Amino acid sequence: MLQLQILPQALTVCKVESLGGFALSGLFFIGSTDNELSLVCETDRTPANTTAREDGWRALRVAGTLDFSLTGILSKLATVLADAGVGIFAISTYDTDYILVKAENLDRATAALNKAGYALQGIPAEL
Repeated sequence: MLQLQILPQALTVCKVESLGGFALSGLFFIGSTDNELSLVCETDRTPANTTAREDGWRALRVAGTLDFSLTGILSKLATVLADAGVGIFAISTYDTDYILVKAENLDRATAALNKAGYALQGIPAEL
């Protein structure tokens, strides 16, 4: 079974006008389409030029590097969390997957994932 790491940072999901002034450091994810520029970043590093924002997210990271041939990882995690009534915001990188949950749902999320057989570990704040 996969191991998940609970990241210590408080995160914000927001839309921004531009990345001007945003320091590309710490934990962040950028998504750009023809309709929007989205940013997930540490809450204390959220830029002032947000047009919409939602604070209060925490991240669970699938430990290790995932091979592109693996299938269903996010689907299985999302199903466990959906069955527990926990909404998610999913992000994938080249190496692995991240699932963001609202901070007030973190305990419920980790309990559901533990019950489903996933091993969880915390990550120190100095990440």
